[in-house]
Amino acid sequence: MSPPMPDLLAAALGWVVPVLVGFVVAALALSITVWAVRRSRRSPRARAAAEQARRRAGATLVRLDDAVAAFDVELTLSGALIDESAPPTLRRSRRTAQRARDESFASYRALSAVALHPTDVRRGAHRVEHDCDAALEQVTAAAAEHRAWAAQHVSARTQLDAARARLAHLHDEMGEPTALVTDLSTRFAEQEWRDAAQAARTTVAQASESARLLDAAEAHVTRAGAEGAGRGDAHADLVSAERARRRAETALRVLEERHRLVTQAAQAVPEEVDAARTAVRQAMATREHLDPVEGTALEDEIRAIANEVDDLTATAARNPTGAIDRIARLRRRLDHALDAGRTDQQRLRAARTALPGTLAAARSLVARAEARLSTGDASADARALLSAAQIELATARQAHDPVMALDAARRAMSDADAVAAPKTPEAAPAR
Repeated sequence: MSPPMPDLLAAALGWVVPVLVGFVVAALALSITVWAVRRSRRSPRARAAAEQARRRAGATLVRLDDAVAAFDVELTLSGALIDESAPPTLRRSRRTAQRARDESFASYRALSAVALHPTDVRRGAHRVEHDCDAALEQVTAAAAEHRAWAAQHVSARTQLDAARARLAHLHDEMGEPTALVTDLSTRFAEQEWRDAAQAARTTVAQASESARLLDAAEAHVTRAGAEGAGRGDAHADLVSAERARRRAETALRVLEERHRLVTQAAQAVPEEVDAARTAVRQAMATREHLDPVEGTALEDEIRAIANEVDDLTATAARNPTGAIDRIARLRRRLDHALDAGRTDQQRLRAARTALPGTLAAARSLVARAEARLSTGDASADARALLSAAQIELATARQAHDPVMALDAARRAMSDADAVAAPKTPEAAPAR
């Protein structure tokens, strides 16, 4: 006779229930463990460890950037870049090092993404540090190869004569730097020519410093009594003289670019103001097709933007780059306010009219960032931001689609803005 059904059910439940409870408890414990691990990986301690790894990678990247710059100075002094007798491996090593540096800057910049998990930041930082260390080893080996070649083929006198020729060429290009500053100062407000004045002073001072160092190198060579015998004593002065000449050359470019940007902005201001006012009128027309609640909020923002455009016209003639920059930011603000309220065709037309002024504003901001970092005494974050801004500006100039070009120009503005306040304060030794 078979056992009663209740007894079978009770027996089954007697072993099934404990097993189910065990499974539930195990699953719950596993879930809690996974949650705890994930939470720990996003904990303040994990974020701090990731940031520390990112800083280490940044410091290594700065060393690589400076090493590449120093190698380039040495190649310039010896003439290895133009001397056909120089080993071709030197030029290849230079290109390889520059490419590794640029790629590392891009990878390092990506580590600042807000949504990136601390674990991913740490892994990415380790990759950047590893790649930079490998590139540094290659640069060190290439520099040793270059020194051996230069010792056999290039005398100190040859390097000195070539350095004087480069400095003389710079003097020919310089002319009278203060003339450009005078032209700006008689027409525009001080904030428009302050950077140019500083660049003019730097140009003259660094060119003079380069000449002084070349004279010191000349004395070393003369005392040696024979070409090349005094290379060790003269070399340090030759390197310092070339760096000073490069600083003067960079400052001269800053001066000329600033003069060009200000004068072009002065010519463009009336057209940019008209374009901004047209965009405001078109935005008002777009508002009429929205529902009353959205339309009222948009109207308030549009009127505020219109008032700011009117206000800046009072000082635009004396402060043209400031006016162009402000208009570009107001156009971006207007685009954000309209958001999805426009058709693709309306976005395209708006981008076409906003692009010239935004490109001009981006060029001005990038130029100022370049001037700020021209001494080489800058953090990895600042250098990476400048590199990103330069890439975005180049993308904006080359893009055929006005909307894509406008977006790239605005990203260039944002990156150049951020150069003034980089995320981490680590500094590199001056080049």
